[in-house]
Amino acid sequence: MCGRYAASRRPEDLAGIFEVEKWEPEETLAPDYNVAPTKEVYAVLDRPLKDADDPRPVRQLRTLKWGLVPSWAKTPEGGARMINARAETVHEKPAFRRAFTARRCIVPADGYYEWVTGRQERDLEVEGKKKRPRKQPYFVLPADGSVFAMAGIYEFWRDRTLPDDHPRAWWVTCSVITTEAETDPLAVAPADGPHALAEIHPRMPLMLTPDRWDAWLDPSRTDPDDLRELLAPPPSGLMRAYPVSTAVSNVRNNGPELLKELEGPEEGTLF
Repeated sequence: MCGRYAASRRPEDLAGIFEVEKWEPEETLAPDYNVAPTKEVYAVLDRPLKDADDPRPVRQLRTLKWGLVPSWAKTPEGGARMINARAETVHEKPAFRRAFTARRCIVPADGYYEWVTGRQERDLEVEGKKKRPRKQPYFVLPADGSVFAMAGIYEFWRDRTLPDDHPRAWWVTCSVITTEAETDPLAVAPADGPHALAEIHPRMPLMLTPDRWDAWLDPSRTDPDDLRELLAPPPSGLMRAYPVSTAVSNVRNNGPELLKELEGPEEGTLF
């Protein structure tokens, strides 16, 4: 799954990486090293400009709320549960299928966090002893330091309790698509820790390699079978993972220190 990630790149840099034609400086977000559900996040999308005479899609960098609210939802309260869509079923789930065929985006990140239950805690669970599991967080990112381009979908939701000219009348929300985690060895693995993403968690965000960006964002592609071909996992051996401080487990903590690589898992959380 993807429940937390880091996004520290400046919008100017993202605009260059993704060849963005339009972004609004007033929508600039501060670097976020602990992005959690319901936060505002950057997304890259191709869409005609509002009120423009030219109908062609324009590549934009927009700020969306993480946690998709379907257009038919009566309230936005379920958005926090819609942060992920499974690659295997996104084309058929009522909450996601319309966005999958018409509103796809890329959610750029530095990498994502995932938690592993420590060996000692797993042993206690096997013995039937009651104890709250202590989990070791890992940061997963491209081994070459490039942007982690997560496949996403977005949707519009109208708050009917507000007038048309109210700034909160329309919500634009998104979900990150996940796929089965790689079982092949990581490009760089911790000495004392997991050696494959599947050893950390059975799911992972679907990373789009640059050769798929244009096709994924192209709004003229609407055939579900054609689009499902783009959901193939990326080539193996592109990722690395390393342990980070358990401070990231608290969403109130936010800073570059959360990305600091530890020499090994913290005490009590040995892999």
